[in-house]
Amino acid sequence: MLTGSVLDLIAFICFVVSWIGYTYFAKWKAKNTNCLARCLHQHRIHWMNELMRYEMRVGEAALMANIERNTTFFASTTMLILAGVLTLFAQVERLESVIVSIPFTATPSYALIQIKLSLLTFIFVMAFFQFTWSMRQYGFVNVMIGATPLRGRETSDHMKNYATQMAIVQDQAAHSYNYGMRAYYFSMAVLSWFFHPLLFIASSLLVVYTLYAREFKSKAVVAITCGMIMLQKEEQERKERDSQPR
Repeated sequence: MLTGSVLDLIAFICFVVSWIGYTYFAKWKAKNTNCLARCLHQHRIHWMNELMRYEMRVGEAALMANIERNTTFFASTTMLILAGVLTLFAQVERLESVIVSIPFTATPSYALIQIKLSLLTFIFVMAFFQFTWSMRQYGFVNVMIGATPLRGRETSDHMKNYATQMAIVQDQAAHSYNYGMRAYYFSMAVLSWFFHPLLFIASSLLVVYTLYAREFKSKAVVAITCGMIMLQKEEQERKERDSQPR
């Protein structure tokens, strides 16, 4: 029979391995599998190439502002959550009595509750840094869009490369946003640790399954992948039309 401290340590290791392991697994699998990250990157390249055709880019500015608004919302929300978690450090004894009153929960200790709160604090601090870095990178994309010259029907290689670089910066901003969202997902698993370490293990695995299903197997992935294929076919047909003599 495992003691409480050993079971808590195993649960924590399972949580860390689940988070870090899934992060590296998702990066590796995205290299050769259609998923949200891979397909959206192709959409961003197409988007950045298309915006060069328009002199007025009000629509692109509105889209970027909407994306940044979502990131800003989570960055500000994270600060509020951090304030709440830090406040709980002064109420550990009261929190301990509340946990004891809940049926089927493991007997908590003062030090262990502080460790759990510290883990939540670390997660949301990391999420805040990811969201704010995402905001800055979206700002960089706005500058690059503003510097983009208007092009004609013919596309030079350096302008194609410039569009690709804009898409890369936007892609990195999206990755930072995604990492921040993953922190929120795994923070939900940490909450279950306050009740029982076995529930913590199950929640960590459930979060991994949920992330994998949404990023690789969801209906949204299928639709975005089909859209990517259609855009590639349209681009190929456009090149063939432009290459025909007039």
